[in-house]
Amino acid sequence: MTLRAACATESSMTASAPEPVATSARHRYAWLALVALAAAALLYADPVYGALQSLLDRAGPVIRAHPVAGVAVFVLLSALSAVLAFFSSAALVPVAIVAWGPAVSALLLWAGWWIGGTLAYGIGHLFGRPLLRGRRIAQVVDTYRARLQGRPGFGLVLLLQLALPSEVPGYLCGLLGVPLRTYALALAVAELPFAAGTVLLGDGLVRRNAPLLLGVALLGGAAMLAAGALLRRRMRAPRR
Repeated sequence: MTLRAACATESSMTASAPEPVATSARHRYAWLALVALAAAALLYADPVYGALQSLLDRAGPVIRAHPVAGVAVFVLLSALSAVLAFFSSAALVPVAIVAWGPAVSALLLWAGWWIGGTLAYGIGHLFGRPLLRGRRIAQVVDTYRARLQGRPGFGLVLLLQLALPSEVPGYLCGLLGVPLRTYALALAVAELPFAAGTVLLGDGLVRRNAPLLLGVALLGGAAMLAAGALLRRRMRAPRR
């Protein structure tokens, strides 16, 4: 389970701003709480937990036997999850924890998300929105692009990263012409807590630690609600 994957329900957003932030934040938090409760309950079902352990026992040695390829595939899939709204690297996180441990897994996940976010920025900046045509995410990007005035500074870009689904800010900042160094730094800072939280969630699954799973999920959801409220306030601020 990834923290972003559990919370990313961009389909709940509408075309009007700033209501998309409020609607999405509430839906994401409710969805996250539901998923966390379900996962915690399943941890106590022996057949389910046994199947998870069997999968991890088989996958771990395979990855350790091919360390370079394993790292490359994990980083690549993590990068894709930051570019494509319908794709997630969630299922790989527990496997990565068993193979490399929590610290290395968090670092690789963070690196993959940073690469993917930077790629989304490049697509938005250089080629427009070829990956967004016909998708609801295009409507979301257009909403924020029309609402934001000028080029957002570091603080607002960081807030966008924390409050919106991961595939949105890269395209948006590329389209708005935000300097790459500003976006890349905000992306790196914003993805750190998500990577750490995701690995803690995965560790809770692997170690059958329901309190850890629930605690991290609810704390992460509360933090994203706060970020959404701050972004909503910024979006409602009168233009000068």
